[in-house]
Amino acid sequence: MSVLQAEKLSLSYDTTPIIHSLDLETPSGQITALIGPNGCGKSTLLRGLARLLKPKVGSVLLNGLAIQTIPTKQLAKELGILPQSPVAPEGITVRELVAQGRYPHQDWFQQWSHADEEALQKALTLTTLTHLTDRAVDTLSGGQRQRAWIAMALAQETDILLLDEPTTYLDLAHQLEVLELLVKLNQEGKTIIMVLHDLNHAAHYADHLVALADGRISAQGTSHEVITEEIIRDVFGVESQVIPHPITGKPLCLPLRRKQ
Repeated sequence: MSVLQAEKLSLSYDTTPIIHSLDLETPSGQITALIGPNGCGKSTLLRGLARLLKPKVGSVLLNGLAIQTIPTKQLAKELGILPQSPVAPEGITVRELVAQGRYPHQDWFQQWSHADEEALQKALTLTTLTHLTDRAVDTLSGGQRQRAWIAMALAQETDILLLDEPTTYLDLAHQLEVLELLVKLNQEGKTIIMVLHDLNHAAHYADHLVALADGRISAQGTSHEVITEEIIRDVFGVESQVIPHPITGKPLCLPLRRKQ
């Protein structure tokens, strides 16, 4: 499995520093959730890991190689990213959107192959979208639309999938639909790294949690190690009660009030 890590990574927007000398190794074959308050650098870190933002200092390594040195098409065969709230071209169908995920596997003399078609159909099947193949993406429900974008990323056939707040703007049923799909993909071998706002979703669905505050890692580990009253207080400035979930035993965070 591919290994993605950061070494002494610093990221900025123009002259504004966001991530400060951060070291991170994401566990292969697991689901990692990046959590933290607004503005702490979660999405910026994800963009840096995806090579969408060039490091000011330090490096991102994929299988030991600096990610900046990997050819674009080769990188797209190993790492897929779903940004926050992506927008599809008007009128594009589900099939057309998912087919865009095959771009890294094509070249000027071979535009569409049997392997491309197989990968597309597999992605549609995994995301249960085969019956919506010819529907325009902009006519789908929120959960269906998010599954279509995930299917496009799956069609890339990468080992690693990065997602920036994949449940944003979705109602509870569609949030669970997307998260359960990601668990299924992980069980089939995908390494998942995602930004999540909901701490209880992160505790329930992620194997490894990374809590960020002010562009630095405050805590990382299992849900039992990270979702604690002390860490919630330090990272979010919120007093809480953390209890075992009555069914799963995972930590369940009950916010009480802002820290005085």
